[in-house]
Amino acid sequence: MTGKRASTKWLVSILPALILAIGAIGTPEVAIAQLASAGPPPAEVCKNCHASSYETYKNHKHSIKIDPRTPASRGECVACHGDGAAHVKAGGGRGVGGIVNPGSKTLAADAKNDICLTCHQADPRRTHWKDSTHAGRNLACTSCHQLHAAHDSVRDKLTQPEVCFACHKEQRVQINKPYRHPILEGKVSCADCHNVHGNNPKQMERNSVVETCYQCHMEKRGPFVHNHQPVTEDCTICHQPHGTTIASLLKSRPPFLCQDCHASSGHPVQLAGLPKSRTSGTSELGTVGRGCLNCHTNIHGSNSTQNSATAGRFRR
Repeated sequence: MTGKRASTKWLVSILPALILAIGAIGTPEVAIAQLASAGPPPAEVCKNCHASSYETYKNHKHSIKIDPRTPASRGECVACHGDGAAHVKAGGGRGVGGIVNPGSKTLAADAKNDICLTCHQADPRRTHWKDSTHAGRNLACTSCHQLHAAHDSVRDKLTQPEVCFACHKEQRVQINKPYRHPILEGKVSCADCHNVHGNNPKQMERNSVVETCYQCHMEKRGPFVHNHQPVTEDCTICHQPHGTTIASLLKSRPPFLCQDCHASSGHPVQLAGLPKSRTSGTSELGTVGRGCLNCHTNIHGSNSTQNSATAGRFRR
């Protein structure tokens, strides 16, 4: 009944045009033929059956007609759901009349994404979506985004992590460890570091891990007189950005972290333990407090110009 009522209202709404056509042309058959080719029904016709979806659409950026990129400027509902004329004529129903539902579980992910990319492909951040890790794993835009909803969780810093954690279980565990970025508080979001529509190996916001980290940690960028190679190569060599049990988001505490790269020829390998008496010897201080950082304080890079063999060892 609802579908028939919608169809009737649509016909009533264009009845004046039909009457004028009959008067101008003189034959009902020609007027009806023009009506059939008049194109898909407007969004107001869809509203009769899909009131809640219509309301969320009207409160969404998609409904801004003055923006040439939006569905509102491309036919409204039909831009995403296809020509609804046959759907209305048949009285409605799921999938009836060739109507398309991007949120359908039976529609292939590529088909869903093609609908969205019709408009969003021009966005530089989404240009490489088809080469991204997410696209390669057969994810659709609707796997993360809610289109006909008052609140799209993945676009809100407070609720975005829960959407990401639905797949990234390991990161959910890490983000609840003592030392972490303030993601759960909404101060940092996954999208601040990751471009999930991009195609670089770790789907970073910038071209590399270090360039992404430098967005916030500019003091680590340099350039320094003496550069520490892991800093310029990849911050995650030493840091676990999603969360750890060690201060400064380190993967393990010094000296063990440092000894992953630095052999014992420079310093003797030291077993963890407290000095037996007051001492300033490096052979006993390497595992106390901040470990190697007790002496090598400028570990991200040093600007020391001292004419010394040890000037490049990242001391003060």
